[in-house]
Amino acid sequence: MEWRDEGVVLEVRHLGERDLRLTALTFEHGRHAGLVIAGRSRKRAPLLQPGNRLDLVWRARLESQLGHFTVEPRRLYAATLVHDPLRLQALAAVTALLEASLPEREPHPALYAGLLTLLGRLAADQAWPEAYVRFELLLLAELGFALELDRCALTGASESLAWVSPRTGRAVSAQAGAPWAARLLPLPAFLVGGGPADAEQIAQGLRLAGHFIARHILAPVDRPMPAARERLLALLGPAPRTEPA
Repeated sequence: MEWRDEGVVLEVRHLGERDLRLTALTFEHGRHAGLVIAGRSRKRAPLLQPGNRLDLVWRARLESQLGHFTVEPRRLYAATLVHDPLRLQALAAVTALLEASLPEREPHPALYAGLLTLLGRLAADQAWPEAYVRFELLLLAELGFALELDRCALTGASESLAWVSPRTGRAVSAQAGAPWAARLLPLPAFLVGGGPADAEQIAQGLRLAGHFIARHILAPVDRPMPAARERLLALLGPAPRTEPA
């Protein structure tokens, strides 16, 4: 069997002294793994870094086998971002999160397109943290857990949305949610048309998405939130505010 596709590297693992096991998110074949012969060589190792976009050819005798990849570079995002530690951490976070979250060999072309958009924003846009949060919400939606952030779950109003129910993932307005504010998740204004996001809103967005990713995607398969994603949250925003005792 053989197919050709493009993909973004999610993870590489050493196999012996020369070879690598490569996992990539591909456009048509989803999250897919394969062996790269001599992947640890000086020539190939720089290509096989998480976040790099590659042209891939996968071959195997049977579809159920691990198979082999041959690779050619399309765009080496890891090298582009190597001098910006924060953006590089975001690249590590999104690739680790996709590796932990996605089922094998299940196509998600819309998610792949969203990933390319995020990679482009990481490379060239100062507002990339907003794009990162939106991508995590896209991941939830693609896996069947879309949040409902367009109107209040209690009143149906679309104005003054300020909270999200941690149980249902539905938005709640500031007034309707006031009695239960301590139990609700903050809804950052930039996700409901409130203009550019500051550091606090980015942190709120990451905590919001992270809550539902952990609950719906990772916990059912007994997986923790990837450490790279936890480090990104620690770097991007302030800790949540606490009321004085």
